[in-house]
Amino acid sequence: MPSRYLSQLCDADVWLKLDFLQPTGSFKVRGALNKLSLLAESGQFNGVVTASAGNHGLGVAYAAESLQLSPVTVFIPKNAPQSKRRKLAQYPVTVKEAGETYDAAHHAAETFAAETGAQYISAYNDVDVILGQGTCGLEIMMGLPSADILLVPTGGGGLVSGIALATKAINPGTDIISVQPAASPAAKLSLAQGFPIDPYEHEPTLADGLAGGFGSIPFYLARTLIETVLVHSETEIRRAIFTLLDREQLLVEASGAIAIAPLLADPARFAGKTVVCVLTGANIDSAVVADIVREHRKN
Repeated sequence: MPSRYLSQLCDADVWLKLDFLQPTGSFKVRGALNKLSLLAESGQFNGVVTASAGNHGLGVAYAAESLQLSPVTVFIPKNAPQSKRRKLAQYPVTVKEAGETYDAAHHAAETFAAETGAQYISAYNDVDVILGQGTCGLEIMMGLPSADILLVPTGGGGLVSGIALATKAINPGTDIISVQPAASPAAKLSLAQGFPIDPYEHEPTLADGLAGGFGSIPFYLARTLIETVLVHSETEIRRAIFTLLDREQLLVEASGAIAIAPLLADPARFAGKTVVCVLTGANIDSAVVADIVREHRKN
């Protein structure tokens, strides 16, 4: 979808990839469907378990229901947003709460897998999941093969590595720019130091889907394909959420809205370019939206 507002702001040709319109409100269904489809085809499906701040768990739940696979167990941290909890409750999966952070839920899920024999499905550190996420990049290239820049929200790295692989294979000249919250810059630090940092002790962030470490598989796949990593404050992320709602009438969660934060922070950087912002998720609590609207209406 072209964005007239952002295009005029930056003197650029800005497009929005609306992946928050996926069935679960997140791009995560791509990787989950690819992974579970392959498991089903192999005849080795004996149940799966995963850990998630919400969106990956929803993707696995949706894929399992679509493929008629069970059982499915999803571990979530105690701070998982209510919007994502409510959606998970609509699927025939077992939801278990573990710890205060994604990393705690991840460790609980791995322990569960070891004890029960269920297969653990990583939200980002899995080649099949990454290739599924890469279909987003393929679709962008099918529509805009000459795009100059892709702005990709980045947490564990599954999406940005998948998009980078697909995009660079079609147009090596397209720059892949990762975007992260300043509270959790694991990808930026990993690329700067030359090794993946996972887990990562992050600060609190509204972009819960981007919090935590940068996976080893995404790191080694994409370290030479990512042009740079930009980080943005919580204030800038909240401004991005409001801008998409106010200017484009799009309701996007923090982990997805952060994709436009670089355009708002430094419009001149993108002048004359064709830019695609990947909006990855829509699962945001209504109370958070109301608070952000009140905050920005005052300004």
